[in-house]
Amino acid sequence: MTATPTTTTTNTAAALGRPGAAGNDRGHGFRRGWVGTAVTHLCLIVGVVLSIFPFYWLLVMSTSTNAEIFGYPPSLWFGGNAMANVASVFSNVDMLRALLNTVIVSGGTAVLVMVFDSLAAFAFAKYEFPFKRTLFTVMLATFLVPGSLSLVPSFVLMAKLGWIGGLQALIVPGAANAFGIFLLRQFATGSIPNEVIDSARVDGAGFFRTWWSIAVPMLRGGLAFLGIFTFVTAWNDYVWPLIVLIDPKGQTLQVALAGLSSVNATDLGAVMAGAVISVFPLIGVFIIGSRHFIANIAAGALKG
Repeated sequence: MTATPTTTTTNTAAALGRPGAAGNDRGHGFRRGWVGTAVTHLCLIVGVVLSIFPFYWLLVMSTSTNAEIFGYPPSLWFGGNAMANVASVFSNVDMLRALLNTVIVSGGTAVLVMVFDSLAAFAFAKYEFPFKRTLFTVMLATFLVPGSLSLVPSFVLMAKLGWIGGLQALIVPGAANAFGIFLLRQFATGSIPNEVIDSARVDGAGFFRTWWSIAVPMLRGGLAFLGIFTFVTAWNDYVWPLIVLIDPKGQTLQVALAGLSSVNATDLGAVMAGAVISVFPLIGVFIIGSRHFIANIAAGALKG
């Protein structure tokens, strides 16, 4: 006789929002959500630490002596030999000249790639012309060719042009690539409306005017990414500059650092100091270029 009123009272309390089964479910859901958030943040923190630690360790070794680097257990804090290591770098290698050469090669290659790849991508994405699909397929097929196979033909071509030993032999061969064209074509297909191009044609704008006034601003995010990627790739290139640049005074940074390693085979502190010097310009380029890339992504998210 007493069970029925108790059940009715409990159901009524739950319906009115009083503490009961519903409150317990909400409490369990809150705890599960808190645990999931904590695990997510912990994984992010671990990922950030693992990503930053190699660069931190590079900085530590660049300030240490060989005895400190090879010591056991290894020291995880900065040493006091930073200035001596930097002085050893500049006394054995013409770092300023190598930095200037690398900036010229990387910057020139990045600019040319952004210009030529965006022109080709814009044409493939928004214009019709004979053999369009065939040309695009042939271009994509170049992805299947290893870069090492082109070293000998490229060297022969540079020798025919008389460019061996000059920086133009590093800039011109990398002025366009299939990856950049494919990437920007995907950007252009999704971000440039056909109606805008038709309006530009009605106003009398030609291909280059339409490309400069419409395509380039709308492809800013893709161009920023491609520019950063190309700059970093050219900056870190070692094999092709080693083959082409026969003048020791005209070397790029990576070739110069390889020479530093051979000169100071046991002075790892100087080698690491040279590596640190080569990394900082890349960080600056990434900070400058990533602003445009992230801003474009944010604008696209707001539009969506």
